[in-house]
Amino acid sequence: MKLVMTKRNKYLLTGGLLLLTATPSFALFGIGDIVFDPTSYASLVSQLTTLESQYKMLQNNITHFSLKQQWQTTLNAMKNANVANMFGETSGMSIALNTNSPSASSTAWTAGTIKVSGNTTTYLQGQMPGSSQLSQLAMIEASDSISPDCLTAVGQYRGARTQNVTANTTLASQQVDGSDGTNTEVEQLNLLNAAEAQKMSEMQSQGVLQACLASQMTVTNMERRNAGAQDLNTAAFVQQQRSTNNVSAANESNTWQTYLP
Repeated sequence: MKLVMTKRNKYLLTGGLLLLTATPSFALFGIGDIVFDPTSYASLVSQLTTLESQYKMLQNNITHFSLKQQWQTTLNAMKNANVANMFGETSGMSIALNTNSPSASSTAWTAGTIKVSGNTTTYLQGQMPGSSQLSQLAMIEASDSISPDCLTAVGQYRGARTQNVTANTTLASQQVDGSDGTNTEVEQLNLLNAAEAQKMSEMQSQGVLQACLASQMTVTNMERRNAGAQDLNTAAFVQQQRSTNNVSAANESNTWQTYLP
């Protein structure tokens, strides 16, 4: 009986060892439906690592900056122009420089410039294009067209800057706000988009002013060019007159060729 029990114990021990040493990857005789798959296990570990990274990223995105006030800047306010108008000579000028009013710009420019009289108009009718008189008239007409538009552009810029001060101030305040509500990823992207939109509006407004500056420079160059051409034409005309008409001093036969008034 003792010998039988010993053999039986050996059988049980051997079977237990076999069960312990069996790999989880196989099911023996239908026993053990759940098996261990190394590939699935590796995939689950990878997914867990990815979720952990995403969680850390989201956690970082909602973490706010506590020292954003050091980035805050002040919006410079533009002072309204106030042009003196003692006798009506600058009528509409202050309105033109501070608001978007093309009519005020036209009125102000007309009131502050010398008009071409009717007698001058009659005289100019007999001149040919390219003459000094009509070139001077062309410069005046170009200036009369460009300058009121430039006055309007300045007024538009001042008026728009005043209208946009609330939006600019609000955006600046939210950009330097340190609370969680304005520091999420979506909110920060929205703030960046709003800042870019404001920057684009400012660039467009300044572009109009730069176009006015270029236009004024064109008229100025036109004036300087006409003045230079007029000087050359006058020098040539005087030289021709001196050569044709003898203006020699008494008892001399040579014409003065070097003297020009």
